[in-house]
Amino acid sequence: MSTKDEVAVFLRDFKVKLGVWGVIYRDERFKNTQTLLTLDIVPAARTKILEELEVTDYCEGPIEEKLYGGSMMWVFGKAVKGHEVYIKITMGIASNKVLCISFHVSEHAMNYPLKSEL
Repeated sequence: MSTKDEVAVFLRDFKVKLGVWGVIYRDERFKNTQTLLTLDIVPAARTKILEELEVTDYCEGPIEEKLYGGSMMWVFGKAVKGHEVYIKITMGIASNKVLCISFHVSEHAMNYPLKSEL
């Protein structure tokens, strides 16, 4: 588990890179696209949700990642329209967009270890 300071630094850096380079979503994954229908949101609404992530939304990470450029993955959860959404993000490769690997309705109860620390 990361400390609140480590999560805060990651989110700060992630949001800066998101603002400069943008984001790639793994929309070819069915559960990610199905979530857009379930939540009745347009694809661009996800970016606003990413921009609003907070330290208390942290669930786990960093987790080693090998498929998408090797940048560490972080997992967050966010309540969106009455659903808990599982969000797995990574900084992606240098000088390129951040990557949102997962953005779907959670398939299990999520743990928020930093909610009680703040």
